[in-house]
Amino acid sequence: MPKSRRPLSNEHNFTAYLFLLPWLIGFFCLTLGPMLGSLYFSFTRYNLLSPPEWIGFSNFVNIFTEDPTFQNSISLTFQYVFLSVPLRLAFALLIAMMLNKGIRALGLYRTVYYIPSLLGGSVAIAIVWRQIFDGEGLVNKFLGLIGIEGPSWISHPDYIIYTIVSLSVWQFGSAMVIFLAGLKQIPADLYEAAQVDGAGKVRQFFRITLPMLTPVLFFNLVMSIINSFQAFTPAYVIGDGRGGPLDATMFYTLYLYLKGFSFFDMGYASALAWIMLLIIGALTAVLFVTSKFWVFYGDSKEGR
Repeated sequence: MPKSRRPLSNEHNFTAYLFLLPWLIGFFCLTLGPMLGSLYFSFTRYNLLSPPEWIGFSNFVNIFTEDPTFQNSISLTFQYVFLSVPLRLAFALLIAMMLNKGIRALGLYRTVYYIPSLLGGSVAIAIVWRQIFDGEGLVNKFLGLIGIEGPSWISHPDYIIYTIVSLSVWQFGSAMVIFLAGLKQIPADLYEAAQVDGAGKVRQFFRITLPMLTPVLFFNLVMSIINSFQAFTPAYVIGDGRGGPLDATMFYTLYLYLKGFSFFDMGYASALAWIMLLIIGALTAVLFVTSKFWVFYGDSKEGR
């Protein structure tokens, strides 16, 4: 018997690897290979037209010591992340709690609210958003009806960031669906016991709903932070494609794109990409380390 099992096991392994082959090709050729190439280019001076020239850590030194645009772009990106992520998650949770009341046509409402997440990252939606917040757009026309003269949101450096944040908040659908799934997993008898003890809606939310949703909240938080750091299309389209006005839309990804594909400084752009990877990785690691203090997993004592 042992002799007959080995060929069968090898045959099963070969079949498994055969089915995994498309993914393996994609991973090595489209993910790992470009990442290693980008890591090499980050230590070179490379303009896409001539062979890369090894310069060591010069790109990284220049980024941190001689590049004011980098400092502005990273500051603007952090501002965008810290504004958009909490607002989007709070809005998604609010809508999820409203849909969790057993209303009719729940599937229809869930689909309607999820559509912005599918369309929000497109160029077309960014163009529409630009028109809505233009000086003569719908927002200012509405403000005019109540006697308020609104500014041109997309041409003023102090306001355009809030236009892009509002577009991010509008894309709450994916987080909302996940929150809704989490809400449906909370036992109803917990709320019944809380009502018997005299707990109101607010107390139930903070004592039952929010603690039971912390695993879902943790997932949405990590994914939202990662996606927000990679925001590119809204800044490119709503702005002028060059970070204007006055670098008010010079997001980190836009600066990376301009360095690599407008100024053809691919070595510098690769260094910027790896710095972004390290920043996102560090923030994600911090969230995972601190999650044991606030994420509640069923019967575990973590998060209590």
